[in-house]
Amino acid sequence: MTTKATADLCDAHGDAVQVCEPVFHAYGGRVAFAGPVSTVRCFEDNSRVKEAVEGPGNGRVLVVDGGGSRRHALLGGNLGVAAVKNGWAGIIIHGCIRDSTELASLPLGIRALGTMPLRSEKRGEGERDVPVRCAGVTFRPGDWVYADADGVVVSHGPLA
Repeated sequence: MTTKATADLCDAHGDAVQVCEPVFHAYGGRVAFAGPVSTVRCFEDNSRVKEAVEGPGNGRVLVVDGGGSRRHALLGGNLGVAAVKNGWAGIIIHGCIRDSTELASLPLGIRALGTMPLRSEKRGEGERDVPVRCAGVTFRPGDWVYADADGVVVSHGPLA
């Protein structure tokens, strides 16, 4: 997918876009990605993340508000492979990932706060497709997110 540069989107759309604070690092094999937003809110339990990526992505970007926890990874190689197989464009995690070398080889955009080798807990907790706020931005299901080497930009709809 070809995406517009986030800097160009900011210049063209000004206050119509939200810009994430520069807290995310790139881990996937795709640096630039874009798509409509789907969300998960969870804390140290990736049950809802697994549920999401094992379902149809349809070119969407999964935004995971993991509460900024750096104690457990919410995404690893197996879920990354599932996301690619099921057509997700990208995953943005306000938390950590693991299996970073494997994730870097996948044709998937991934942003996260960092890496942590410890897997998540499995309690079956979390919420899907609810508004989440992280990195100074509110992500709502159906919003559009654009990411590239310069950052992450969010709009209420697709940008021309």
